[in-house]
Amino acid sequence: MNILLKSAKIIDQNSEELHLKTRDILIKKGTIAKIAAKIEPEGKTRVIKHKNLHVSIGWFDSSVAFGEPGYEERETIANGLHTAALSGFTDIVLNPSTHPAPDSSSSIVFLKNAAADQLTSLHPLGTLTVDAKGIDLAELYDMKNAGAVGFFDFKKPLTNPNLLKIALQYVQNFEGLVYSFPMDTRIAGKGIVNEGEVSTKLGLKGIPILAEELQVARDLFILEYTGGKLHIPTISTAKSVKLIAEAKKKGLDVSCSVAVHNLSFTDDCLEEFDSAYKTLPPLRTKTDAKTLIKGLKDGIIDFVASDHSPMNIEEKRVEFDNASYGSIGLESAFGSLNTLLDTETTIGLLTKGRERYGLKSPVLKEGEKASLTLFDPEVNYIFEEGHISSTSKNSMYMGSPLKGKVYGTINKGLFVTEEA
Repeated sequence: MNILLKSAKIIDQNSEELHLKTRDILIKKGTIAKIAAKIEPEGKTRVIKHKNLHVSIGWFDSSVAFGEPGYEERETIANGLHTAALSGFTDIVLNPSTHPAPDSSSSIVFLKNAAADQLTSLHPLGTLTVDAKGIDLAELYDMKNAGAVGFFDFKKPLTNPNLLKIALQYVQNFEGLVYSFPMDTRIAGKGIVNEGEVSTKLGLKGIPILAEELQVARDLFILEYTGGKLHIPTISTAKSVKLIAEAKKKGLDVSCSVAVHNLSFTDDCLEEFDSAYKTLPPLRTKTDAKTLIKGLKDGIIDFVASDHSPMNIEEKRVEFDNASYGSIGLESAFGSLNTLLDTETTIGLLTKGRERYGLKSPVLKEGEKASLTLFDPEVNYIFEEGHISSTSKNSMYMGSPLKGKVYGTINKGLFVTEEA
């Protein structure tokens, strides 16, 4: 079936010819056949027409967790990818948060095969160490050949600096990307929230910003010594931004990301002991959030991530100390980011990052495969449970005012929309 987008405003800063222009776009057999001021439908064509319709290349999310295999009650691959498509994402990087941990080529093949028929493409991370225990390196080369785009012991810091050194040296043979979670557990101790005025007032054990910054500084020193490709996921402090900026000036091959919720919320939200706000890294201060936003705008922080982490209700609706970390974020990512930033900046951030993982970025032009996100950036609404497609409902955005609605996504010749 052909698809015709009518009067769509194109947001594509890589195209001087089309950026901010309103055009009709005809898609035939998954390929952009024609872009023109006016196109009339012919034959069997599905016409997509919405008030204030905007279109960009498909969005990319570098930090998504589901549950399958092992934790299907949190989220399955099929429903998770459908949720990603409804949220505007045509590509996601899947965190290795399953059981068993994906530490072998067969695990990566399973994940790739389970996602093969879905609109949203799944790009799995393998664990850096066997069973993510931080002792012995996993089968990195074999996993890379099977389709792993990087290596990460999910949310587990590498306590052994020599292991990181060896990993960075080893992966240079095949352009592998090593992750290192930014937290020194010896400094963090038993902390569960940001250490500061709020944690002291509430009587909660704190994670000092020093725990993140010491780890980031250590990892950057090791990277400078070894070379290789390092990614530091979901940084949360102002000093981390400064450290990474200095490393990039030295020419080190380092990238980093930030979770959307660390831009939107601060530790002031903890006043009611709501476990929806319990994340790792924790929500920090207003100063940190402002610096993170500036770091994104300045290009020091390479990309923004939803850090989508579904948890079933039994793991969140307990005492704050005992609750699991994590919040879902796919459904709220666009609306929250678009509330903080202008639309062009928002779409620029949501469409960047693929190259870091060796993935080809889509191109919005005639003759190219259609990988598109359809949206209206001006819709204002209050985020409620009805906006959630995920199996788990643990969202810290519940009741928050957001701006921007996704109409659907087109990829691999498929079209997903809430209206379908």
